[in-house]
Amino acid sequence: MAEPASPPPEPVPAPRARGLRLWPAWIILALTAIALGMVRSEAMQEWLLRERPHLTTAIFTAAVLMVSGILLLAWWVLLSRARWPWRVAVIGAVGAFLALFRHSGMSGDLMPTFEFRWARPAPAALAAASPAAPTPAPAGTNTPPTASPRPDFPQFMGPDRTGILPDIGLATDWSPNPPKVLWRRPVGSGWSGFAVVGDRAVTQEQVGDEEWVTCYALATGEPLWRHIYPGRFVNPIAGDGPRATPTVADGRVFTLGAGGRLECVDLETGKALWSRSLVDEFGASLPEWGFAGSPLLVDGRVVVNAGGSPGKALVALEAGTGATAWTAGDDEVAYGSPGIHQVAGVRQIVLFHHRAIAAHDPSDGHILWRQPFGTHYPLVAMPMQVDDHRLLFSAGYNVGTELLEIRRGADGTLSPTSVWKSRKLKAKFANPYIRDGFVYGLDDGILVCLDLKDGSQRWKEGRYGHGQGLRLGEHCLMLAETGELVLLRPTPDGPNELGRIRVFGAKTWNPPALVGDLLL
Repeated sequence: MAEPASPPPEPVPAPRARGLRLWPAWIILALTAIALGMVRSEAMQEWLLRERPHLTTAIFTAAVLMVSGILLLAWWVLLSRARWPWRVAVIGAVGAFLALFRHSGMSGDLMPTFEFRWARPAPAALAAASPAAPTPAPAGTNTPPTASPRPDFPQFMGPDRTGILPDIGLATDWSPNPPKVLWRRPVGSGWSGFAVVGDRAVTQEQVGDEEWVTCYALATGEPLWRHIYPGRFVNPIAGDGPRATPTVADGRVFTLGAGGRLECVDLETGKALWSRSLVDEFGASLPEWGFAGSPLLVDGRVVVNAGGSPGKALVALEAGTGATAWTAGDDEVAYGSPGIHQVAGVRQIVLFHHRAIAAHDPSDGHILWRQPFGTHYPLVAMPMQVDDHRLLFSAGYNVGTELLEIRRGADGTLSPTSVWKSRKLKAKFANPYIRDGFVYGLDDGILVCLDLKDGSQRWKEGRYGHGQGLRLGEHCLMLAETGELVLLRPTPDGPNELGRIRVFGAKTWNPPALVGDLLL
């Protein structure tokens, strides 16, 4: 009898393909979020300011993101269970990126920016070919003719530091007739703007280990002279070089370098007249982003926000000699520039100190009134005067805008009262402006319109980054952070962009200067 056939063997199940091992990545991302929250917390900021003033939130943020990126890459290669061709592809992509690009700084939103490794850096090599003394231009180029007299732009934000200029009837249709480039030349590093008086345009630059105060011919861009002194400010996040814009008055140029060196030179020749150091002579500490406030000329004195040792927050020097006229205030330095205002019938210097708005008497510097404002983050934008009794202030980093009313008491003292606050406009670098009862400004890089009555938002649209602008009548010339020049006619109904052209191909925080129909 035949033996029964044995049953076929049970099929061996194929091993189940294992999916990606994701839990290590989720742990890394969760720890990154916790670390970033701790770094940006109020307690951490207080500790940094008290114990480690040379370190910054941005440095810690960059370190956390760098460590997180390295850990995620290690997870992908060693623990993710991804197919090896995909692991190798990611390693190759990271290697190619590092080979092609270099870190070039941070945007105004503290996002890292990169550039091709073969991009031409700032012209540091010019330093070797430049004499240490002022360098006049060749004969015949010192006073280039211009087509017609133009109004001066003698300081930061224009003649009265408001960024508001007369309407000169600029063409508003740029399609058939866009602005034309008259000249272009390389300059050193820095975020300084131009001050223009007559046919001379003055700015500040960093070249190698030196800071330059440089004068150019307005019509041609040819250098007329350079005043050079040792000074180097380097910051991988905020960029290198001087931050402040020169101030020109009575044939003199006044500049404040990133390291706190205050210089006075002759406008005609570039000859040094006097120099003072805020750090060495007034006990000031170097701010993490460098000194940025442009000098203010008032009553024959140069006023700068120093943030010096107690009693030296604000410093006034005699314009002719550099001798100390007065010092006042105990606050630390902020990044805004002082301005002169007539409020509640009293002439006063108004500016941001660290975490406060204050008004000082121009005659002796004593504080007329003071109002807490802001957090531990930088205060930058210029105050805006609404009328005889009201001032408007704005700051980034989630601070927002506040309208203050200043009134004089029976005893003659001035006191501020908050009218309203709004977080709908957070002006980080750029200076807002007021027109016809409305406020226009960049809210963390996006243009907004607020109603001056109550701070309510009318609209928010148009991304221009942390750029700078000037108002001309009902129009606005905006130099966007991306390097584009934009013409707008903002109204309570919308931004009404009219035209734009590309000026630069890189991050641009420098404030523009307009003299007649010439924009620098």
